[in-house]
Amino acid sequence: MAHNKPDPAGLKLRLVAAQRLKAVLAGDNFVPLSATDLADGRDRGLANRLITTALRRQGQLNFIIHALLEKGMPGKSGTFEAVLRLSLAQLVFLPDLGAHSALFLAVEATKRDPKARHLSGLMNAVLRSAQANSAKFGMLSDDLLIPDTFGDTWLEAYGEEAIDGFSTALLAGAPLDLTLKTDDAELIDALGAEPVMADTVRIDQRDRTVEALPGYAEGHWWVQDAASAIPARLLGAKPGGRVLDLCAAPGGKTAQLVKAGYRVTALDSDATRMERLKDNLKRLDYTAETVVADAGNYAPVSPYDGVLLDAPCSATGTFRRHPEVIWHRSVGDVAGRVRLQRALITNAFRCLEAGGVLVYCVCSLEPAEGEGQVEWALETLPGLELWPVTPSELPGLESAVTGRGLVRTHPGMAPGGRDGGMDGFFVARLRRR
Repeated sequence: MAHNKPDPAGLKLRLVAAQRLKAVLAGDNFVPLSATDLADGRDRGLANRLITTALRRQGQLNFIIHALLEKGMPGKSGTFEAVLRLSLAQLVFLPDLGAHSALFLAVEATKRDPKARHLSGLMNAVLRSAQANSAKFGMLSDDLLIPDTFGDTWLEAYGEEAIDGFSTALLAGAPLDLTLKTDDAELIDALGAEPVMADTVRIDQRDRTVEALPGYAEGHWWVQDAASAIPARLLGAKPGGRVLDLCAAPGGKTAQLVKAGYRVTALDSDATRMERLKDNLKRLDYTAETVVADAGNYAPVSPYDGVLLDAPCSATGTFRRHPEVIWHRSVGDVAGRVRLQRALITNAFRCLEAGGVLVYCVCSLEPAEGEGQVEWALETLPGLELWPVTPSELPGLESAVTGRGLVRTHPGMAPGGRDGGMDGFFVARLRRR
């Protein structure tokens, strides 16, 4: 049947948001909608707000859906689940957007999907029930926000107070952290940023894209979370030495190593990501040798004074930006990553000169990918020893240094006393005798 009347206001953004959320629920990483998806900036902002709220509140929405859908989620129902989650997120957690549009547009969106059309009555009934109970649902415990897959491990590893901080950080999202090329008070002021620690500054609120911020085109800074900026600072290889950056793209750590005066080889297995790294270095007017190769079997002509290995991992520490990761990952995923990391650590060790330094890091909160890997490496690789990090090396974040001299950050921490948390990162510094 042809639609002769124009679409109701707000329907298009809901249809686009539902498609994006459906893809994320099926396993994709969340990428915010861009101007090519929705031209109107306000529509795009609202659609992204609905999707991110649905993702950040996924655990609570699971509880609500379980309470309201007696027979569970209908199978093979197109965008039904995505539309339902967006609409519940609006009704319960975004009351400023109004309830009427949530109900009306959800039913309209369901009618537009041939696979979900027959469920428009169910959509209406479920959302009316949610509206009647919205006050109760709005008071659900934050404990529901962290899935059981990780909740117990994290509670044991970090304690209850930290986990409360995780929930707060998950709902708040991530501010924008930048690493500065030079210490420039005028630039920091122009950016509306605050110093965090070392050469990291933080922007809490911004009204424009990253590319439109002061100093971007001139290459005065690069985007890098406060936690992600720690590993390269701790390398401590000999001044001007040759350093290998493994799994280097998109190049934030490479840029730090160049800034520190090392002669850097940046290696990544993904040619497309390597092009992005080259573009970033070009903008910064930095030079590094770039190699597209597998970090697991790369054999350099001569060994390096330092190797930085930012290993592929479960990425559970990035949930402020990617709330979906904690729902996508399983215990089996972590075990697979652990095996891969061991192969990479072994080869990183092979690439080291005697007396050379290896910094191993992951943006994971899983002890198996962090502390467990250090134990394994020290037992397995003859001549490898721990070079402990001291609290004085991380001013403003001394609490992240463990008794053994390892570094463990998490989203509940306040780097330099600043609000906004930081990614969960693990860093170990080792040396080849």
